[in-house]
Parts: sequence; structure tokens; C-alpha cells
Amino acid sequence: MNYRQIGNTDLKVSEISFGTWAIGGAWGQTSNEESLRALDYAIGNGVNFFDTADIYGDGHSEELLAKATKGKHEDIHIATKFCRAGDVHDPNTYSIESVTKYCEDSLRRLGREQIDLFQIHCPPLEILKDGQVFDVLDRLKKQGKIRYYGVSVETVEEGLLCLEQPNVRSLQVIFNIFRQKPLDELFPKAKEKGVGIIARVPLASGLLTGKFNVDTKFETDDHRNFNQGGEAFNVGETFAGLGLEKGVELAGKLKWIAEGRDNMTRAALKWILEHDEISCVIPGFKTVAQVEDNLQTMNVSGYTEEEMLRLKRFYKEQVHEAIKGVY
Repeated sequence: MNYRQIGNTDLKVSEISFGTWAIGGAWGQTSNEESLRALDYAIGNGVNFFDTADIYGDGHSEELLAKATKGKHEDIHIATKFCRAGDVHDPNTYSIESVTKYCEDSLRRLGREQIDLFQIHCPPLEILKDGQVFDVLDRLKKQGKIRYYGVSVETVEEGLLCLEQPNVRSLQVIFNIFRQKPLDELFPKAKEKGVGIIARVPLASGLLTGKFNVDTKFETDDHRNFNQGGEAFNVGETFAGLGLEKGVELAGKLKWIAEGRDNMTRAALKWILEHDEISCVIPGFKTVAQVEDNLQTMNVSGYTEEEMLRLKRFYKEQVHEAIKGVY
């Protein structure tokens, strides 16, 4: 396993880490036993960082992480998120009383005394502009409840606003071959300020595995079934804002990336890691096989300069205008 620093923090994390939204819920049927086996497999193969949130299965993914990392708190770092269990537009959701409760509830479920990285979970722009939530997080940091804090954002504008806050140590952003906009301005500024970048939705909800077609069906409780138009939350979280039909069409034009790289999954993850601004990439998983497949990314070939330019042109000429929503 290769490890990278999260910005100016002392957190050195596996470049391939994992997100736990899928094992918490909203991605179809899961098995607790298989989820725990997958977590154990990841840890056994050098993964030392996991991202979660209080709303993933109403805290279920945090509880699974507690079981998987018991007795390993010094070695395994956990990032969790808060605010979406309340009204994200209500300033009271970000008060010292509310955030302290979110934090303490997550600590209880995680079975920990301190959260390594506490992230605001895709807050509205007006909350970031107000800025009082950052004072609250500074207080929690002084109290020792959290080690560092960061923000999970939906748009480049939100990310740039967060970079104005001196103690924000990480940004979690949607970044993949279909979502390259952060490369132009956000990533260079984050690097300049020593803020780490955590790349989420790296496979565009599975589109970049190359395994889907326009007739692929998803379970009723899978967000890929109920959020394609942004009905439940930001449309960018599902198929990178492209929708299934357009996403499948565009993914079909990317099959060449798998040549010499085993499969599209590993090729897509490898592309993300070719950017040194990235602290880690956090694909989701539900099975040991998925974890194993993702970890094999480390063993595949990198990209030539010509290939990187080809993918940049592909994004600008064929993808950018097809993405729904603001990002």
C-alpha cells in the first residue's frame, strides 16, 4: 500500500481508502457479515482510512466501523460527517449544542474518544458564507473531541469558500474522469494552502466500471434508482449528474482505458491517483471481491501524458455540457 498525507495534517492515509455509504444503506441490499469481512480484508491489506457519516444507515456504517476497528484506533483513521440528520438550511443545525451532539453521537457509535476528521456534510452555500460553524468546530477541536475538520462540498464555489477558512484541513469532492472541473482552480489553490483532497464518487456510482447498460435495474432503496434527477439530494451524487443512459453511452467510449490495466474500475481509480493533489480516493464497497478489485489498482500501469490529454479533451468536448446541476 502507498500512503499520502492529508494536506498539512499528520494523518498519513492509504491512497486507496474506502467510503462506507454503501454498507450503511441507500445502495440496495447489504449483509453485515460480508461488510465486516470486507472491512477486515481492507485493513489486512494496508487500508488505514475510512470515510463515513452519521446518516449512512442512520449511523449503521459507523457501528460497523466500530466493530471492525476495535482495538485499532491508533492505526485506523476514521472521518465522519454531520449536519444532514437535521435541516441543513437552519443555522441552529450548526450551533455549538447541535454540532456537539452530532459529534458525541458519532463518537459513541464509533466507540472512540476522538474523531480523526470531522466533516460538514455538503452544507448550503449560505452556511459556509456565514462561517459560524467553523468557530464551533474550532471549539470542539480545543476540547479534544475532534483532531481535524474539513468539508464535503458539491461545487467548486463552495470548495473555494472553504479554503478561506484557516483551519479547514480537507475538502471532499466528487472527482472522476466524468467530473474534472476541480482541476482548473480548486485543486491548485487547495495544494497552495496545504488542504488535502479526498476524492469521492470515483467510479460515478458504478458507471466507470463499464458493467452497466441502459437496461440495468437497481433496487428500490438504491439511490441509483430514486435520485437520478436529484429528487432526494444533489444530483451529482448519482451517476456524477449524467443519468444512466448518457452515462452508459459515455462510459462505452472509455473502454480503451482498461487496455493494459486489467479492467475499467482499476483504470478509473488509477487516473484519479495520477493527480498529486489527491490525498486519497474512497470508492464504496459491499463485498470482499469489490475491495480486492479496487486494491489491485496499485498494481496497474499509470497513464502517459498523451492519454491524460486525451481524457481531458474527452471531458471538455463530450462530458462537461451533459452534467446536470451546479458543480
